Formats: sequence, C-alpha cells, structure tokens
Amino acid sequence: MSSEIITKDAETNIASIQLDMAIGGMTCAACASLIERKLRKTPGVAKAGVNFATSKATLEFLPTITDRQALTKVVEGLGYHVLENKAEDLLEPDKDPLAIEQEKEYKVLKQKFLVSLFFTLPVFIIAMSHGKISWLNFEGVNYLQLLLVTPVIVYCGEQFFRGAIAGLRNLSADMNTLIAVGTSSAYLYSVAATLFPNYFISKLVNTPLHHHNSPVYFEAASVIITLILLGRLLESRAKKRTGESIRTLMGLQPKTARILRVDKEVEVPISEVLVGDLLIVRPGEKIPVDGRVWQGNTSIDESMLTGESLPVEKGVGQEVFAATINKTGLFKFQATKIGKDTALQQIVRLVQQAQGSKAPIARLADKVSGIFTPIVMIIAVVTFIAWFIFSPEEARFANAINNFVAVLIIACPCALGLATPTAIIVGTGKAAQKGILIKGGEALETIHKLQAMVFDKTGTLTLGAPVLTDIVASDWITKEELLRISAIAESGSEHPISKAVVNKAKAKGLEIAGLEEFSAISGQGLIAKVLGREVVIGNQKFIESKEIKIDNITKADEFAKSGKTAMFVAVDGRLAGCLAVADEIKAEARGVIEELQNLGLEVVMMTGDNHKTAKAVAEKLKITQVFAEVLPGDKASKIKELQAQGKITAMVGDGINDGPALAQADVGIALGTGTDVAVEASDLTLIKGNLKDIVNAIKLSKATVRVIKQNLFWAFIYNTIGISIAAGVLYPWTGWLLSPMLASATMSLSSFSVVSNSLRLKVQ
Repeated sequence: MSSEIITKDAETNIASIQLDMAIGGMTCAACASLIERKLRKTPGVAKAGVNFATSKATLEFLPTITDRQALTKVVEGLGYHVLENKAEDLLEPDKDPLAIEQEKEYKVLKQKFLVSLFFTLPVFIIAMSHGKISWLNFEGVNYLQLLLVTPVIVYCGEQFFRGAIAGLRNLSADMNTLIAVGTSSAYLYSVAATLFPNYFISKLVNTPLHHHNSPVYFEAASVIITLILLGRLLESRAKKRTGESIRTLMGLQPKTARILRVDKEVEVPISEVLVGDLLIVRPGEKIPVDGRVWQGNTSIDESMLTGESLPVEKGVGQEVFAATINKTGLFKFQATKIGKDTALQQIVRLVQQAQGSKAPIARLADKVSGIFTPIVMIIAVVTFIAWFIFSPEEARFANAINNFVAVLIIACPCALGLATPTAIIVGTGKAAQKGILIKGGEALETIHKLQAMVFDKTGTLTLGAPVLTDIVASDWITKEELLRISAIAESGSEHPISKAVVNKAKAKGLEIAGLEEFSAISGQGLIAKVLGREVVIGNQKFIESKEIKIDNITKADEFAKSGKTAMFVAVDGRLAGCLAVADEIKAEARGVIEELQNLGLEVVMMTGDNHKTAKAVAEKLKITQVFAEVLPGDKASKIKELQAQGKITAMVGDGINDGPALAQADVGIALGTGTDVAVEASDLTLIKGNLKDIVNAIKLSKATVRVIKQNLFWAFIYNTIGISIAAGVLYPWTGWLLSPMLASATMSLSSFSVVSNSLRLKVQ
C-alpha cells in the first residue's frame, strides 16, 4: 500500500510529500537497512525509514526534485519490489497485495524448510556416524550425500546466495554473506572431494591413507541452511500479523447506512454517504459515520473510542462517532465527517504511523556480520596463501584448500545465528506457559530496559464495568429493602448502572420481581411502579425536579470526591436513600504498581475521565503522575512525550482507543480480556488479564537477555579460538590443526552448547 500526504514547511513555504510505501522481497533486517540507506542518499529525500516488521517504508521527499516513480526505481534496483493497493483492500486480506505477499513468503519458506529438513536428516545421520556404522560407510556414500544436499543448496538456500550477491553489489556484508560463503565453501569442497577422492585421501595433512572415501562436509552446509530457514519461517509468521490490527479497526465500521431522502429511508453503502446527509440509527446498531444529533435522545457506548465503560447520554446538537454503538433510543443525526475524516479513520492512521515510525532494529548478528564477515574472508585467504607457500610442494594446494575451508566452516554463523533466536524461542515459550504471549524477540529484549510504564485506567487498572459499592439508607427503610426496591425498578433498564444494582441484589439472594410500570428519562433517571409503590431513581437534579428533598443524605459529596456516581432513590415521594456506583480497582493493581515502582519504573495513569475522578483512583493506587481527560487521538502523543524525554516506555491497555498508544510505545502490553485491536497492536498480551504477569514478563526478559549475552560470549570465544587453530596458528609449536571434518564437529558442539544454555530458561 502507498499513500501520500502533502505538507508545507512554515519557514521555507516549500511543500513536501510524506509517502508510505509497502515493499516486498525483504528477508531480514539487513534488507531493510540497505533499502533505508539507499533511499536516504537519494536526492530530494528528507527522511526515510524502513520497517522490516511491517514491510513498509516511510518517506518524506521534495516533489520538485524526485517523485514516487524514481523512489520505486531505487527500491527495485536493489532487487526488491513496491506493492500498490487501495486503502479498502486492507479489509480483505485476499485483496491486499502486502497480505498476499506475506502469505506467499510464509508458504515458500515453509516449503523450503520442509524440503531442506527432509534431505538434511539422512545426511546428518550419515555424518554423525563418523564411519563407525558399516552400512553407512559404503564406497558410494559421498555420492549419495551429494545427491541429497544439492537440492538443499540450489533450491532451499538460493535466497541466501541471492542476498549475498545483492550485498556484494552494494558493498555490504551481512548474515546472508556468511551463510553463503560458509555453505558454498563446504559444499564445493565436498563436491571436489567426492569427484576426486584419491587426490584428497593421499595428500591431506593428518588424513589416514586407508580410507576409501575422502572426508566430506555436506552436512555442515545443509544443517546451517535448515536451521536458518527455521528462524526465517518463525519470523515470517510474526510479520503476517502486523496488518491485522489495521484490518480489524477498519472492519469495525458498518458497511451500510440508512439515509433519509425525501422522508424515505434508504439503505446505501457507506461509501455513498455525503456530508450533510440525514441518517437514522436504531437501538443496538453501530453509527456509520461521524455526525451531530438532529432529533431524539439516546445513550451511546463510546468505549471503543474513549475506553470508558459508562454509556454517554446524547441529545440534539451533540456529536456522535462512527463505529460506536447506539444503546437505547432511536435517533436521527446529520453526517459531518465521512471516509478518512472520521475519528475511527484517524485512529487507523495513528496506528499505521506508530507502527511505521519504529526504526528497523538490525539484529546483533547482522551488525557483527558486517565486520566479522570481511575479517573471516581475509583470514581464510591469508591461511590459503600461507599454507600454499610453506607446505611441501606435493601437498601445497591440498593443504591450503583444506585449511581455507576449515576456517570458513568453523566461522560459519551457526552458533552466532542461534545465540539470540534459541533464547528467544525458549523465552517466549516459557512466557506462553505463564499466560504471556510475546510477539517477537525485540519486545522480549526490550522489556527489561523499561523506564516508564503507562496504564490505561478503565478496564486495565479497574474492572471496566460499574459495580454497586455503597448503600446509604434513610432512617425509615433498611439497606436490604432499599436495594431490593431499587433492583426491581432498575430491572427494566439495560443501562450498565442498572445492571450493577441488579447484580448486587442477585448476589445477596434478593427476589427481583414486581415491576409493574417503567419509564426511563435519558440522561436523568427513571420512574417505575414497584409492588404498587412509585419509585424514582436518578441524579440530584432529577430528584429535586420531583420536589423531593435530599438534604439528609450527607455522603453524596464524599462519593463524588472519590470518583463514584451517586444515584438517589425516592419511594412514594419520600427520599429513601442513595446508591453509589464505581468502576472498582482490580484487586492486584496496587501490589503490581508498588512492585514496578520498586523496580525503578515510573508509573503513569492515563484516562479520558475528568481530573477529579482520575485523581481519586490515582491516590488509591499511589500513582503520582496522571494524564486525565486525554482524547483517544492524544494517547499516542502522551507516549511520545515520555519517549522524547529519553524514557523507554511501555503502554498497558485493553481498548480500541488504546491501539495507537500501544503501537507507539516501545513495548505495547494488552490484556487478553480486552479488544482484538488492542491485542493486535501490542507486542505482548496477558492472556488471563492479570496485571501480575507484567512483573513476570520483566523478570523473564532479564533472564532471557542474560542467556543471550552468555550465548554470544561463548559463540565469539569459540570463533576466536576455532579460527586461530583452523588457520594453523598453533601448528608450528603444537602440531594442532582442524580438518574440515573436525571443524564441522566443533561447530556442531558450539551450536549444541548454545541451545543447551538457552534451554536452561525452561527450568528457571
């Protein structure tokens, strides 16, 4: 997908274009880095960022110097391709070119991995037998291995060779280069040793002459390709999910709308609604576009936008928003914003921008490879020259090529490439067992470095639904009777506050029967006839309008100060009492916040509630920093403010309105009990919705990073010592050499040690 936004610099008055460009064909973070580097060097490009996870480039360029076609040519010149589609295609993955590309990439990688595994297993078994199993050591066994490994090299590994060639053309080296050089060296050497066995058997240093098969190292090439393909396959599966949050968001908007034209109701596709059209919405339906109430009163569930659990009362002249749900009354409204201008579409754009703004993080192995690969190549060439010069004439070429290949094989990136992914795989698996889903290694590596954590209030720190917390009865009625009468009256309403009263009565085992008449007054309260008595329930203004005094209920002010909603109850024109409803704080919230603060994190609460309610909740949780009255579109901006202060920031939320902030944060944490959009936009999901799992995730992240560092340390030590011995540095004093066979065995041992160390996470 590509989209353009024209902006103008206030000082220079020069217009620039912001462009989002979907790119296909990237296989690793190094690909994204290469494209980004080339785009930044293109004349006219002011900014360029390429995100490997989302397969998207975000650009800003001057149209007077360059254009989209020229930028497309830059990308295509590097061997990649730009994908084009329409915004509405996001709704249907079978029409979205990026989704199609990602699905195709995943299927190809899966097929290559399975083919590679099928052919590699028998070669691996033959190699690991080391000639001690007679029926695996027949005279033509090398030809059998050649037959099995060739498809792995030619078909399964072609993308690594293609990547290495592209890197060579652009004077860069990455994991593809190491993989290509190491596997091709092992393969080509083994092919030569298979076709000309006598030469290699008779002239290699430390090679027994009684062998009828020359030593080959086919398994080194095929095992490396198989393991790397497995890593790329897991990576590809994660990438497929990056567009789902956007598609889920866009899918919230109704596909049709009912328009009033010449006093006739007509159902039309949403794309045909125009600004100024008069629309009608019935109870239970979603609002199709943004607008202003023209006729009628109702209450609307705006939780997908605001995150707040209580419906909002709407009357003539008040704003309504697309994809929110009409709860009670039928109303008519006039469309004011359609298409990309609606609040929902603004959230979609914010999620896209936040996902695209994350700079591609080159994996440590890729960074190291840029330096390590050229050094290894130089060492291998120097080794070949030295052995060719100083070896006896009859064995100079054989010894030179033997040690040249040994250096390349032992320097193969197996242990280095496995150091991080094995720890990540085990760490994410361990997290899943604890009910924590972590989408990728970057999130798992980042969690332990967090400095600030922002919590959405409603549904995250609180239960997300109103609960009856207090009952204050007048002196002439008991609390139990007040609750029973109120519950019977409220049973006629579907309002969340009414449900809270009814649920409390049910929990106490009270009989809820006897409602004879019921009338709801939108935004004020209700009038009902219960067991022959008139019951009025509502806010202070509504009760007083019925000429009922409420002076003797003194706790109402206390309820308001503590963020609770007070409802007054009158029976037969006489004040019976006051009920208080609040969104209760989760039982574990205080302990979790205290533990996070003890770990040195700055804890912040963010909510769309007013300052009074927000302050009341924050004081109970001992949170000192609060962002109150924050609109949905501003939540991501608040995260940016903390990030601008240099703080690595996490966002914890559960609602659709939290999506942009979750995507913007360095680590987005969603409750599994929340909305699909929040889950898709996040990096980490707490399946059970228990906040205690945040602390568990931080501890697991620290353990995983510790193991990664250990793995990398031992992988580097192994390479340093192994390459030295393989090159023959110690040979003049000790006679030590590493044949390619021994180099392959030590490489396998190094990989085994890395995997074993990672598996320790399972028992921690």
